[in-house]
Amino acid sequence: MRRTGTWHDGGLYSLAHVRATRGRRVADGLVAIAVPVLTLVLVVVLATTLWQRGDLNRFVCDGDCGPSNVVPPLGLQLREAPAASTPDGTVSGTVDPRKLEAVVRPALDDTVLGPRVGFAAVAPDGTPLFSSGPGTYAPASTTKVLTSFAALSTIDPQTRFATKVVRSGDDLVLVGGGDPYLSTKPARRAGDRVFQADLTTLARRTAASLKASGTTSVRLRYDASLFTGADASPEWEPDYVTANIVTRISALWVDQGISDGVRAADPPNAAARTFARLLADQGVTVTGDPSPATAEAGAPVVGEVRSATLAQIVETLVRISDNEAAEVVLRHVARAAGGSADFAGGTAAVVAALEDAGIDTDGLVLNDGSGLSRANRISPATLVQTLQKSVGSSRTSELLADLPVAGFTGTLVDRFSGLAGARGEVRAKTGTLTGIHSLAGYAVDADGSPVLFAVMSDRSDRDQPLQAQAALDAVTAAIATCRCSTPG
Repeated sequence: MRRTGTWHDGGLYSLAHVRATRGRRVADGLVAIAVPVLTLVLVVVLATTLWQRGDLNRFVCDGDCGPSNVVPPLGLQLREAPAASTPDGTVSGTVDPRKLEAVVRPALDDTVLGPRVGFAAVAPDGTPLFSSGPGTYAPASTTKVLTSFAALSTIDPQTRFATKVVRSGDDLVLVGGGDPYLSTKPARRAGDRVFQADLTTLARRTAASLKASGTTSVRLRYDASLFTGADASPEWEPDYVTANIVTRISALWVDQGISDGVRAADPPNAAARTFARLLADQGVTVTGDPSPATAEAGAPVVGEVRSATLAQIVETLVRISDNEAAEVVLRHVARAAGGSADFAGGTAAVVAALEDAGIDTDGLVLNDGSGLSRANRISPATLVQTLQKSVGSSRTSELLADLPVAGFTGTLVDRFSGLAGARGEVRAKTGTLTGIHSLAGYAVDADGSPVLFAVMSDRSDRDQPLQAQAALDAVTAAIATCRCSTPG
């Protein structure tokens, strides 16, 4: 009799059964491969979506992922050295002012914003699109837009500020150069571009120079005379300094005068004491306590460290809204303009820089460079004109790129929740004080057309600050989701 099957486990199976068994094994193998592949694809898709939305920022980057990790939308990419006051020419149409007003005006009427709300929007070439609300408003930290523009237009953006140690007789003098980000130790992360000078490195270089000359014991003094005038504005709230909110402004400090969360009462003295300890770690004895001095002109330099570039400093202070850094930069603007390195000299230099650029300064009142003063007054038109003019010069063209990206970076990293159409499509500088909220920046509408805008409220509901912020976000989201363009 012919066999119609094969032996297996002591039994005779039909060929059909064998074929079916093999088929099941192949299918099971394909499933075993397909399931993890499909799972991986789903994980990648989900992770990509969450990353694009900014939901992974707090896990991947411990919060703000920084500008180097954000690819801006095409409409937000600017030329490195633009020849004219326009963003990259990728737009196929122009914004219809009537359409823009139709979507923005209802958002401006949100009652949480209070009775005083101002708005202005212009096209990249400066053409007015829509404005609402008269006069000027308390700007809070959108003041930093003006300070940064003035700094980049007045000072070479590649300028670095040196912290030096010079020899004066038998003394060493630690000389502050106005580095707002001078730190105690070198930066921990390579991406921390702004932390490029530190006292540990300066102590090592100084000690090596001293030992080479046979010196192992010195007396240390310090010089913070680069800046003049008051170290806190009389227009600030009285408790800003005493309540540990702001560091006294100085040309010499380390870690912005903060140690263990406490701001130093005398930042230059605290920096000198830290430097003395670091010299001791390098085998150099420092006798007595550090004391103030003024370094002699032409005194020989024993050691030196140099800050990040001004452009890098501005990028950071705008992105994280750094009050202390803004005030330091304000004084550098004053010095570059030939004025006194204080609040008055700095604000005068900012106004002059704006007027030189043809920016409307009607009603402008500045008392500082950070916007901490509630007495500052800026119009939405001044803000949008400053942003628009910044694109027209290679020195200032990076200012728009420095602005925080909605839902991704800086002070906007936790904003625009639920406004998916605006996340990543808006860059804006925030301004926040009690009862005061503002945004000034750049959005790309749903048709790909860019709009420069400023929205300001200085009598919002003090008991609903988060709701007021959300209301401003909704205004800019209305621009980003608007089909506002007409064919060009």
